[in-house]
Amino acid sequence: MTSFDVVIIGAGIMGSACARECALAGLRTAIVEAAVPGAATTAAGMGHVVAMDDSPAQLALTAYARAVWQSQAALLPEYESRGTAWVAADEEEMGEVRARHVRYGAAGIESQVLDAEALARVEPNLREGLAGGLLVPGDGICNPPAAAAFYLADAQRRGAELFSSRALSAAHGAVVLADGRRLEAARIVLATGVDCDLLPGMPIRKRKGHLVITKARPGFVRHQVVELGYLKSAHQVTADSVAFNVQPRPNGQIFIGASRQYDNDDPAVDSPIVEQMLERAYSYMPGLAEIETDCVRAGFRAATPDKLPLIGPALGLTDDRSLWLAAGFEGLGITCAPGAARLLADALVGRETAIELGPYLPLRFKREA
Repeated sequence: MTSFDVVIIGAGIMGSACARECALAGLRTAIVEAAVPGAATTAAGMGHVVAMDDSPAQLALTAYARAVWQSQAALLPEYESRGTAWVAADEEEMGEVRARHVRYGAAGIESQVLDAEALARVEPNLREGLAGGLLVPGDGICNPPAAAAFYLADAQRRGAELFSSRALSAAHGAVVLADGRRLEAARIVLATGVDCDLLPGMPIRKRKGHLVITKARPGFVRHQVVELGYLKSAHQVTADSVAFNVQPRPNGQIFIGASRQYDNDDPAVDSPIVEQMLERAYSYMPGLAEIETDCVRAGFRAATPDKLPLIGPALGLTDDRSLWLAAGFEGLGITCAPGAARLLADALVGRETAIELGPYLPLRFKREA
């Protein structure tokens, strides 16, 4: 039996960032991972660090987390401040561009409204006839597995211990591992993505997504480029959906997304949905069709009903006061990881959090008696 202040289950980017922040806060920290750290949901992510404003709570969290990313940029491998170019197809979407510009300004986030000519200068390979867009220069891109590896290694340098085993149970201050070891801690943090076995009944659904990775074509895409219709796609909860979302990588490759599917637990690539996703991408950036595909990945996002994550004590979902959560980030897990980890660590040690934690507490999904 080994005792710690906190045991974190899951060593993806979220769990690894939590381990680092807990170690920085002076907590005796353990992290448990059954497989290769950062090789599951984290490895399937695009790595877009973005301020999103689907709700005031989402904007508060992503803006805070983006600022944490920016403060760590000099430490992190493969992080670049590329910026996001949101693309408006018509005047209706330009209305959303202007509204978002106002919302970002109120939150202290720099953005620039682009007319059609300015958009073409920013991203010359977009098709003609688009109405304009919004440039958000402070957004970034990262390599999620590399960032997770940095967080985990730095946590270990600061005294955190990694246990390479599967957690069979986690409850009432004790974690039992498949290799027979037992870890005890006043707090246990579940950062297990879509795996809810340790706390059944969590308000999380799997949402499958795909990522197409091309051969290198340096300079073809300059920013993360996303259609405004991406938000409509993200709101679909019953039907499969695709949206145009591309990202330039430091090595010249291009990541092409995005797709969303509920109730599809098959980890294999779904060729028809990938074809739809590519057709959507080619409709915005026709030259992509001439670039050879290198590989296609499929993965799962952990989605909650209100599109906000679960950060903090699991009370409301269980009466076990030792259990805490850092889960349910859907497509914003990469963006939110370092910020959510800092909020969690602050709450664990009783420090004031930088933003109000209330909107993200699991208690909002309190089960009826």
